[in-house]
Amino acid sequence: MRWLTLYARSRQVPASAAAVLLVALAAWACNQDGLGPSALGVAVLVLTANVAAASVGLGGQDVVLERTAAIRWAPRRAAHVLLIGAAAGAALLAVRVAGVALAPAEVVVRDSAGLVGLAALGAVLFGAQFAWTLPTGWFGYTLLVPTPDGTVGELVNWMIFPPGTAASAWMAWGLLVTGTVLYAVAGPRR
Repeated sequence: MRWLTLYARSRQVPASAAAVLLVALAAWACNQDGLGPSALGVAVLVLTANVAAASVGLGGQDVVLERTAAIRWAPRRAAHVLLIGAAAGAALLAVRVAGVALAPAEVVVRDSAGLVGLAALGAVLFGAQFAWTLPTGWFGYTLLVPTPDGTVGELVNWMIFPPGTAASAWMAWGLLVTGTVLYAVAGPRR
């Protein structure tokens, strides 16, 4: 248990968990009256904020020191990515249970999976301190750029499509698998 406590502290898990809880509380408090059609955008914003807050923990204090450690990092890294996605989605689902339904549960699971995959990919490409850039950038693109027609639109703007959209689901799960595998094998960039 001591190892887990040290790992959580070195990865800033307490601060990230507090940020995720505050974002979920703010989403619940600000949306008591319902938002109608814009609720999905708010749900994706909450998920993106949760993943961005937790993604700072995808790297420790000294990346070089971690690469020399005599432990198997791949399973720990993969578990960390999956736990970030689970925590981000669970916080929004808790808001849903509390009476504010911002998005269907299937969309929450799909979007949290895709966003955490993007964060893991961001950690590999840019380092843990900038892991938030890919999910935040993709969220901004999704909201600001008009959605293309057809399957391309479903792939590029996978975050905002309704549940049951196969191309959006494949894109999100593909991002999760790609980001998690690359991060587990390579770790964060130095």
